[in-house]
Amino acid sequence: MPRALRDLYPGLVCDLDGVVYRGADAVPYAVEGLSEVASTSPGGVVYATNNASRPPEQVAEQLRSLGLAVSGDHVVNSSVAGAQVLAGRLAVGSPVLAVGGGGVADALRGAGLSPVLPSEVAETIRPVKAVLQGYGPEVRASDLAEVAYAVQSGADWVVTNADRTLPTDRGIAPGNGSLVNAVRSAVDIDPEIVGKPGPLMYQLAAQRLGTDPEHTLGIGDRLETDIAGAHAAGMDSLLVFTGVHGVADVVAADRHLRPRYVAGDLRSLGEVYDEPVADGPGWRVGGLVGALETSAQPNVRFEGSDDGAAQGQDGLRIALRVLWAALDDGRISLKAAVSATQRWQ
Repeated sequence: MPRALRDLYPGLVCDLDGVVYRGADAVPYAVEGLSEVASTSPGGVVYATNNASRPPEQVAEQLRSLGLAVSGDHVVNSSVAGAQVLAGRLAVGSPVLAVGGGGVADALRGAGLSPVLPSEVAETIRPVKAVLQGYGPEVRASDLAEVAYAVQSGADWVVTNADRTLPTDRGIAPGNGSLVNAVRSAVDIDPEIVGKPGPLMYQLAAQRLGTDPEHTLGIGDRLETDIAGAHAAGMDSLLVFTGVHGVADVVAADRHLRPRYVAGDLRSLGEVYDEPVADGPGWRVGGLVGALETSAQPNVRFEGSDDGAAQGQDGLRIALRVLWAALDDGRISLKAAVSATQRWQ
């Protein structure tokens, strides 16, 4: 009997910004889809976010306000991952410069380290041993200068993530990666990045779920962080088109960034997901078959169903397999492949 996508994996690791919410607003259908998972899946959902500005409990409070039944234990953020990395190499109580929102300092305290805020550096008796830099809406140029000074003095430089942008309810804002790049212009070393696309947060989330990577699904809206991080941890991935990346980005993605599943939104978790299967020179879902049509303008030609099915999710999933295969063996240019997806953009 066909099973819904959510029933194929005992546990889900779900991104937040652009997947569950944008700023203060819920992404359409996200709460409904995730609530159903929480009530039916044996492992449930753990939320993993590169946004280190708030402690997990504050994030959980926002999720509860949207209608999700969660606690702080259901949230893993990149400041927790960064603090864990530093705690493994520093003595208990070591001073660490904490830059970003309150979640950075909280994570350091929870890991047995002593956070030092940028405004406190001048009064600190012991020099900081490391820097943990994360995103915070109130981060100032003077805070970034303290990071540069500490790194120039030999402190380990750990950053929670390198996301260049951040989806908000008003649009796309500069993310932590943009702030990290500002510091990098003043120092001569690269930072150590502990959030996505690294595997650590996904591994921590799987531990809380009690699942192994093979039976855990990573969900996100950004290829180079969410999807890459899930793959680095050995997990299958679902990309939803509710945040940063769209259809054109997915067809153009490097092989290691291609998600196993794609969907318009999180309603897909409660739906049967028919993966395309190879069918001669093309790919098939049910009675719908798509193959590459080479002409002056390469395109995906469909047979076996009405045009509505070809324009829908099944058609898109077939088209991605057709175009990826054609890109991989050099039968089509990247520009032509992106052009062939216009009907779904």
